[in-house]
Order: sequence, then C-alpha cells, then structure tokens
Amino acid sequence: MADGTDADEEHIQLYKKRDAIYPKLVHGKFRALKWVVMAVTLGVYYLLPWVRWPRAVGEPNQAVLIDFEGGRFYFFFIEIWPSELYYVTGLLILGAFGLFLMTALLGRVWCGYACPQTVWTDLYIAVERLVEGDRNARMKLDRAKWSGEKIAKKAVKHALWLAIAAATGGAWVFYFHDAPSTLPKLFTGQAEGSAYLFLGVLTFLTYMLAGSMREQVCTYMCPWPRIQGALTDSHALNVTYKYDRGEPRAAHKKGESWDGRGDCIDCKACVTCCPMGIDIRNGPQLECIHCALCIDACDDIMAKIGRPKSLIGYDTELNLDQRLAKQPETYKLFRPRTLLYSSLMLVVAAIIAAGLVSRAPLTFYAERDRAPAYVTLSDGSVRNAYELKIQNKRNSPQTYHITFEGLDGVTMTAIGEEVTDGAVIVTAGGDQLKRVRLFVTVSAEDAPPGASPATLAVEEQGTGYTVRKATRFLAKG
Repeated sequence: MADGTDADEEHIQLYKKRDAIYPKLVHGKFRALKWVVMAVTLGVYYLLPWVRWPRAVGEPNQAVLIDFEGGRFYFFFIEIWPSELYYVTGLLILGAFGLFLMTALLGRVWCGYACPQTVWTDLYIAVERLVEGDRNARMKLDRAKWSGEKIAKKAVKHALWLAIAAATGGAWVFYFHDAPSTLPKLFTGQAEGSAYLFLGVLTFLTYMLAGSMREQVCTYMCPWPRIQGALTDSHALNVTYKYDRGEPRAAHKKGESWDGRGDCIDCKACVTCCPMGIDIRNGPQLECIHCALCIDACDDIMAKIGRPKSLIGYDTELNLDQRLAKQPETYKLFRPRTLLYSSLMLVVAAIIAAGLVSRAPLTFYAERDRAPAYVTLSDGSVRNAYELKIQNKRNSPQTYHITFEGLDGVTMTAIGEEVTDGAVIVTAGGDQLKRVRLFVTVSAEDAPPGASPATLAVEEQGTGYTVRKATRFLAKG
C-alpha cells in the first residue's frame, strides 16, 4: 500500500520513453528496390496533381481532381458524380482484396515497401543520414554536448523535414484544388481556409509520424500487423532467419572450421540496419515490416566470410519445418486463400468495368413540392410543382425534351425554359448538372381527385435516349 513513507517503494511506470533507433545504411538488391519504390511512389504523389487532361470547355483540366465545388471526381478519362460513389467503394474493395492477396503471398511486403508511413520514414532517414552521417556518426552526435556544429546539423535536418512535410501537405491540397492556380495563392494568403487547414494538418502529421514516431506508428497505431495474422498461412513467403542453418551461432575467426556450428557469426549486422530496431533472429515479430534490409546486410557478411547467401531470406514456415524433417521444400502459389482473393478481385474489377462501360449518358432526379402539395388555380385547374436535376454525362451540350405522361389535359411550363408541342425544352452543357423548376397543370375536368400515378420523362434529342421516373400528381380528394 502506497502511504508515501517508503522512499524505496517500487514505482510502476505506465509509459516507456522511446529508445532512439539508428538504422545503418546497407547496399543490395532490396535496398535498391526500396529506393525505386520510394522514388516512384513519391513522384506519383507529388507530381500527379500537375498532370493535365483535355476535357469539355469550362471543366477543370487537371487529370486527377476531387472537385467538391463542381460535385465531381476526375480520374483521367473517368468522371464520377456524387450519385456514382459506389465506384469509389468498388475501388476500395478491390484495393482491400489486393492487399489480402499480397499478404497471403508475401506477408507484410506492403508495409516494407509501399506503405506511406514506410515511404516517408525512409525519406526522412535518408535526409537524416545526409545531414548527420550514418549510424555511428548519428549516435555520436546525439551523445555529444550541445555545440555550434550540433545545433547547425539539427537545425538543417529539421528544416528539411519541415520542407518535406509542407510539400506533402501542399500536394494533398492540390488533389482538391487546381494545382497551378492554387500554389501562388497559398503563398499570398489568397487560398481558401480549408486549404490552409489541411496543409497545416498534413504538415504536422508528416513531420511527427515520419520524424519522431516512426516505428511506433507501425507497432502501436497501425492495426494491420494484428489483422494480417488471419490473412496468411504457413505457405506465405516472409522475411525469415533460417535458424536450421544459422544455429548454433558464435563468433568466427578466419581459418576456423565450420563443423558443428551454424553460419551465423553473431555480427548483428541484421540488427543495426533494421528501421524497427528488432532482431530478426528471434523469429516472427509484430514489429517486423518485412523491408528485407536485413537480407542485404546478412548477404554482404556471408559473401565476406565465404558462406552461402540467404541465411536471412524470403521463406515459408512450412519450408523451415520440412528442412528440419529432412523433407523436400515446396511452395504452393495456388491455394484456397490465394484463389479466393484473386477471384474476388476479378469479380469486383469486372463489375466496375461493366458499370463504367454501360453507364448512362443521362440521369435525372425529380422531387415534387410538399408545401403546398398542389395549388388550385382560379379556373379550377390544379398545378403541381417539381424540382428536376438533369445530369448530362456527355462531354458536349445536349438538348432534352421533358414530358409528363399518364394524365390527360396536361400543360407544362418551366421557369426560363421554352415549351414546344407540350414538351419543355432544356439544354445542359457538357458534363453539367441542369436544374429545372417545372410546373404541371391539369385542367379542372381532367384532374382526378387524390394522388394519381404519373411519369416524368426526359428524352435526349438526337439519340432518343430516354429516362423515366415514376411520380404522383396530387389534387383535392
């Protein structure tokens, strides 16, 4: 019981201070692959908003743009309206199944190469290494007392980190606003408040997550390490220390025999290069992101001591067990879970493609006024009012004929629109939403009492493509 009288009383810590990790630079095929992936993914993220795409007059020419003001999502030749957000849902589902398949085949390869947290952390570590030096130099600098040199290096590093973070936040803003016109506005204070809000939020998050929290995000914040256990099996390829070959480990001197011992010389090269600060030789671990840098580090050591490479490499749990049992190694690419994920991806992709190919060039929505539900005019005729929204999904202007079917004695008018042969004629620009205030009047002798079923029809002039919507005409019961 804590009564404050025992100075030696054990203190329970609920928070452990982060131990700094100083990953060492390694060279090899996986490090080279990570450089390529980082360059491609960052290049796409930063440069994509600047790519132009030809569209109809008056439309934004940015290839990829989420245009809230215009109510559209543009992705090169694809335009998605708010009513078609199910396409975005389909893409998210497709991405999820793709991630499931990737995990079933190669474990956490997404985490090690393409996850945004990994990519930006890798970039931040590269900047840190450029300014402060490699592992030993950074450790020495952090242990040293504050001096002019230390202050200068830390200031330069953090300034570069902030510049990268600001560029990251700015690039995100450009996906929602036209990039060429928004960039100067950001510097002159003329951009919208939301642009500065997201710029600040993304700058702060990038700076903190990639600069200060790094492996903590992967270990404590990200749910994926916990989820992937249900998506993988003993056939999945994972970055693995082959303990059947490496143990027992011990230091080794040149000229000594390798009999009765493993190939691991306990040099800890795999530990010093790990951005998560773990020892891959301890087996599968939650913190491991499968970046494969330990493979490059170990292969380099194996080459120096004249032993076969791949003491650490991509392997399966099943192969480890089979080698220990003196059985031949096997690998099944096609197995129930990989076939299931692949099939689901094909089905979802086919549904999305079919929907895009067969999407209607015209949609419209009709809503009848509710207050008042109807108006009785001086001659006894009854009028209902409707609010129509006509979406022209073609790139060129289109003319439409609006008719009201199902009742006799119908007269139609619309504010600011022409009426010809009993039909309201409206024109909508290419990829535009046209709003029409429509009035339908039925003569006194033809107006049925109560609610009468009817149909509003919008026909595209020239093609004859017609969309009909069921509605009701209301009169006094």
